[in-house]
Amino acid sequence: MSFQSDLLKGHVALVTGGGTGICRGIALAFAAHGCDVAITSRRLEHLEPAVAELRATGRRAMAAAADVRDPAAVEGVISSTIAELGRLDILVNGAAGNFVCRAENLSPNGFGAVVDIDLKGTFHVTRAALPHLKAHGGSVLNISATLPYLGTMGQSHAAAAKAGIDSLTRTLACEWGPYGIRVNGIAPGPVEGTEGVRRLTSEQSRDAAIRDCPLGRMATIDDVANAALYLCSNAASFVNGVTLVVDGGLWLRSSRILGD
Repeated sequence: MSFQSDLLKGHVALVTGGGTGICRGIALAFAAHGCDVAITSRRLEHLEPAVAELRATGRRAMAAAADVRDPAAVEGVISSTIAELGRLDILVNGAAGNFVCRAENLSPNGFGAVVDIDLKGTFHVTRAALPHLKAHGGSVLNISATLPYLGTMGQSHAAAAKAGIDSLTRTLACEWGPYGIRVNGIAPGPVEGTEGVRRLTSEQSRDAAIRDCPLGRMATIDDVANAALYLCSNAASFVNGVTLVVDGGLWLRSSRILGD
């Protein structure tokens, strides 16, 4: 972000998958708006450059390596965040795994690996954060995708996991709203300049996404980060249980995001 504000002043956020891509962009946007930020992913080398960027904004920042599939490791990251940054107000669940494979060729292990990271990982981190969010209220943001809305071929595993995340978002919004915790999601379409778009799409499918999008382009990381800022700020204080699609209207027009 190119400007500073106090939109999230005094808040502390934990962003899983925060070392790269969309979630790095969200972490940096939060810091630019006054938030102290902890980031985590499986590999520390993915976190170190991002945590240096976060600290360069003048905010406190920390990094801890952990696999969201491991509940004990997740508990350790939450404890470290509280110990170093003092509290937890915002949780962004962005850790994810994916690859292109049609269902007929997809192994049980391949299907399970994506569900374990995306869906079960989201539950593990959110459940571990609950006692700290209950202490003073807060916000959970789950990063989903438009895949389950489209019947996207080659994505049965990721689409199933993201559909589960959307359902979890709605259920937790109802269960945890009385604690003063809002639970929302963002479902991005293809986001320009991300590893996911590089690995999971072809030049033809990217061209089709731009052609079919009513706004004539792919999303940027800033587009997603701005939506995250809104949903996690007081500007969205009465928004709960929503998964906001950020794809320029593409999901209304075409399922050709990924493909042959």
